[in-house]
Amino acid sequence: MTTTGSASAGVSWGSAQARGVLAATVVGSGMAMLDGTIVNVALPKIGGELGASVTGLQWVLDGYLLSLASLILVAGSLGDRYGRRRVFELGVVWFGLASVLCGAAPTTGVLVAARVLQGVGGALLTPGSLALLQSTFRHDDRARAIGAWSGLGGVAAAVGPLVGGLLVQAWSWRLAFLVNVPVAALCIYLCRKYVPESRDASMKGHPDVVGTVLCALGLAGVTGALVEGPARGLGDPFVLVALVVGVLGLAAFCVLQIRERDPLVPPDLFANRTFTVSNLLTFLMYAALGGVMMLMVMQLQVSLHYPPVLAGLAGLPITLIMLVGSARSGKLAQRIGPRLQLIVGPILVGAGMLMLRWAVPGASYLSGVLPGVVVFGLGLVIAVAPVTATVLAAAPDRHAGVASGVNNAVARTGSLLAVAVLPAAAGITGDKYADPTALTAGWQMALLICAVAAVAGGVIAFWVDNGVLGEAPTEAVVEDSPHPGDCLHCGVEGPPTHVVPRQVSTVD
Repeated sequence: MTTTGSASAGVSWGSAQARGVLAATVVGSGMAMLDGTIVNVALPKIGGELGASVTGLQWVLDGYLLSLASLILVAGSLGDRYGRRRVFELGVVWFGLASVLCGAAPTTGVLVAARVLQGVGGALLTPGSLALLQSTFRHDDRARAIGAWSGLGGVAAAVGPLVGGLLVQAWSWRLAFLVNVPVAALCIYLCRKYVPESRDASMKGHPDVVGTVLCALGLAGVTGALVEGPARGLGDPFVLVALVVGVLGLAAFCVLQIRERDPLVPPDLFANRTFTVSNLLTFLMYAALGGVMMLMVMQLQVSLHYPPVLAGLAGLPITLIMLVGSARSGKLAQRIGPRLQLIVGPILVGAGMLMLRWAVPGASYLSGVLPGVVVFGLGLVIAVAPVTATVLAAAPDRHAGVASGVNNAVARTGSLLAVAVLPAAAGITGDKYADPTALTAGWQMALLICAVAAVAGGVIAFWVDNGVLGEAPTEAVVEDSPHPGDCLHCGVEGPPTHVVPRQVSTVD
């Protein structure tokens, strides 16, 4: 039976069901977050055992990011349309099964294919966790529930590097994927026991399948050309075809969004200068972040000879700083306006990256790694919450959910393209990642490139409307989610996803 929920309907905070719903969403989203940090730690071991080149390792990361970035926009609407719990559970099961394929992969090619499938599962479950909280909890308890979800999700990000290092060091990189299986099983059990089904009964028509396919083809083509180009040469038929398919696919996607009555990405969103500038800043900052996080654990393990556990723990201060400071940073932006933080934050991120150039063979953690990591983390905590809040505040009421999805897709695409471009741009090709001297030279060049990208994000923030957070907030942001600045979501993984409308339908 389908009924329309009122503003006061839903699960009450403190009840057994509330704890079960919170646990299910944290376990599901935490599994995907944990996997991302674990895979970064495992990259050197994967390359050594499978004989992968830098190109192969790029695809291990980009295969996942490609399907995730391509599908995350439509995935949230699938939950609203067909049932949020149903789509969330499908994503969890899909992610778990794909993790088994990753753990059993005999070659780099099979691992990349399994990672693409894993990204599909990640796209289905990532928007669903937040949507389930917003549609399940009582109106007055939603902010508290989402705050708890954000904080616990941040804990998952914090322990991820440690868990990844322990798993890789204890047995094999394969365990880093296989650990997802019992986690997925626990999540499904919690969903079936505690989480009610809900959907938006007002949604009509069909999902934008054509737009989604064009977006996926475009990103896949461009990514393929960027990753394979340095090894194959720009004149290689595969590279040329991939580039043409990518450019045409993205162009066709843009044309379709302009002409479509109900587009996946409404073009009028970008008529707002602050929305456009904030998303461009997001792209640059997450591109810089994705490139550095990929290479840092490799530099620490290969050049500085850290064991996997210590390499994973090296970046822990970033997450801890994010956990402690994100809410305060968001509240400050609400009080003084976001522009100053969006200028200073990315510049500090760039400064932290330049300081990480001290992480060379012979350097200690305290002098070569920690100073850069701390400044890097401070820059993130200053910028991440305000940029997410600014994107949502700049969007019209009717597009609040789409705006959060666009911002998340932009962040993932930034990381996707950075992983594709950065190694070659820094001179890390073939098997040079296994040579400490060559890797260190590439690491320092990569940090310079990423620092420039981050600082560029701070420069364009001058064009952000400083009064955007002081305007009358929209229903979708204020009534169904915590204050934009109160979210403790870990910015290392990506912005929060998918804000659902206030009126929901509940399926008994």
